[in-house]
Amino acid sequence: MKKALLLVLLITTFFSQAQDVACLDLLDYVKKNGYKKAEVSSYQLYDSSWLKKVTAYTIDNTILVVAEIKKDEYSIYTKEYIFCGIPSTSWDYFYYGLYDIGKSYGERFHKYIIKRQCNCY
Repeated sequence: MKKALLLVLLITTFFSQAQDVACLDLLDYVKKNGYKKAEVSSYQLYDSSWLKKVTAYTIDNTILVVAEIKKDEYSIYTKEYIFCGIPSTSWDYFYYGLYDIGKSYGERFHKYIIKRQCNCY
């Protein structure tokens, strides 16, 4: 019951105007409590100048994406960002690239994921 209440609070906060949830807390919660749906590894992203790893998690039929993004093109340092409420079709289009043959993961990330950054601080 406690977890369900926390999840409702977090999801409600994602879609509200107020920024009451810290992104680090949200990342931690999703990684610990979410089901890992799929991942695009650093091996698959070897030629990306900015994406290092992209992982999709589901919590109560909601897809959340954690993207590890390089600080700059040549950096070994990264930062994690979280994206909320990703439609299943958007994740599939990004992950499989069926409708964007010849486009990179980075291009598909911009098309299907990046506009859904969570409302956190």
